[in-house]
Amino acid sequence: MVDLSQYLPIFIFLIIAAGLSAAFVFLPMGVSRLTGAHNPDAEKLSEYECGFPAFDDARSQFDVRFYLVAISFILFDLEASFLFPWAVSLEHTGWTGWFGMVIFLGILAIGLAYEWKMGALDWD
Repeated sequence: MVDLSQYLPIFIFLIIAAGLSAAFVFLPMGVSRLTGAHNPDAEKLSEYECGFPAFDDARSQFDVRFYLVAISFILFDLEASFLFPWAVSLEHTGWTGWFGMVIFLGILAIGLAYEWKMGALDWD
């Protein structure tokens, strides 16, 4: 016969994890209902993810500015992810690492200036 008492701590851990997960999901929703924060109207229920109402045809064209803003976000997000390890290791890389990052930031600044000059960041 198999002794299942070894699995009791794992089972207790899973029960506690499920309970905490449910509390973190449902408790804020219940508190917002009780405090009156739930007051939907047409403006709150409008589309906010992409800036225009939903459509049925998946083949309709998007404005290219959505893609330009997304690419710009990815570039500057990657810049931030490169800056942290660079700052941490700057004492080991010395002036070579500093000049390398200045060149990298300069290229990104030139790209941002070009994008701004071409009107990619203007939203009509």
